[in-house]
Amino acid sequence: MKLFIFIFSLSGGGAERVAANLANYWAQKGWDITVVTLASRKLDFYELHPAVERVALELSGDSGNVLIGLKQNFQRIFMLRRVLRQIKPDIALGMMTGANVLLALAALGLSGLRTIGAERIHPPQMPLDYLWETLRHYSYRFLNAVTVLTSEGEVWIKNNTYAQKISLIPNAVTYPLLAQEPRIKPNATERKILLAVGRLDKQKGFDLLIECLANLSSKYPDWDLIILGEGSLRSALEKKIHDLDLEKRIFLPGSVGNMGEWYESADLYVMSSRFEGFPNTLVEAMAYGLPAVSFDCDTGPRDIIRHEVDGLLVPVGDTVVLTTALDRLMGDKELRIRFSKYAVEVRERFSMEKIAGLWDQLFKEIL
Repeated sequence: MKLFIFIFSLSGGGAERVAANLANYWAQKGWDITVVTLASRKLDFYELHPAVERVALELSGDSGNVLIGLKQNFQRIFMLRRVLRQIKPDIALGMMTGANVLLALAALGLSGLRTIGAERIHPPQMPLDYLWETLRHYSYRFLNAVTVLTSEGEVWIKNNTYAQKISLIPNAVTYPLLAQEPRIKPNATERKILLAVGRLDKQKGFDLLIECLANLSSKYPDWDLIILGEGSLRSALEKKIHDLDLEKRIFLPGSVGNMGEWYESADLYVMSSRFEGFPNTLVEAMAYGLPAVSFDCDTGPRDIIRHEVDGLLVPVGDTVVLTTALDRLMGDKELRIRFSKYAVEVRERFSMEKIAGLWDQLFKEIL
């Protein structure tokens, strides 16, 4: 198989991790894999298999206004089409809406090429502006297939685009995780760790999580909250931690490349996102045996956590119920052990071999 993967960048993020994991898996199978990004290789966070060809178009600049944006996107489509003609893949796979739209337009009329667009989040939770929503609506008809992460996403794409074929393919879990830079070692301590991972932005709801720990800090003086990730809200979150006088209890180490070590050192995982697609970090944490508590987003966590079996789901945005759920697990070691025993079953439920089999089946269908 000669496969072409197109994504905005390989910087730290869920879709980027999926693109890198799939590229590496298929490269190990002996497939001819090319990963193309709009952004520079300088932004790469995830490492690729040595056999993967890496192409950076260096066309990721901000548009500034509509006219500049149109010019930039015409240039992106032209450059992408040129690379497609040079490489001549069997299948080209876009990752995320913008990449899907650009790929659909760039591949028009290229004989023998099959194209797939992959949605990486539930679309109504992150609506685009009018132009891009219109482009998604009409351009998806030019793709041979569109993949979604959940059944809710499947319904939305069916009702809101002209997609010819829609396939439900969740994210695979990689276990164990390979370590890469930057490596920040967890502190060797007897203190218990409540772990959260994600971009420091509004979606991830870490402002709500900090409030929950503030309510539990005096009851559980031997527990700390560690939030791994980087983002635009770092200063605001640091101020909130300072205002609550929790600098010695809540830590923001930044992005790390040795996630496996952090999962191994933690005692409980929490996801406070206001919305999700199919969260990689939640599956990874459970693969390492962490019991989990999560907001029951419209999509994502409910497809991973089995309530009262390997974790707890609570109403989105309800910090009172989230605090109660955390209190229950932080205070009950036996319950954490019981959930941990079943959490590791995600290794089989979402194994790379199982999920790659769904991709293989889709490739066969469109070829």
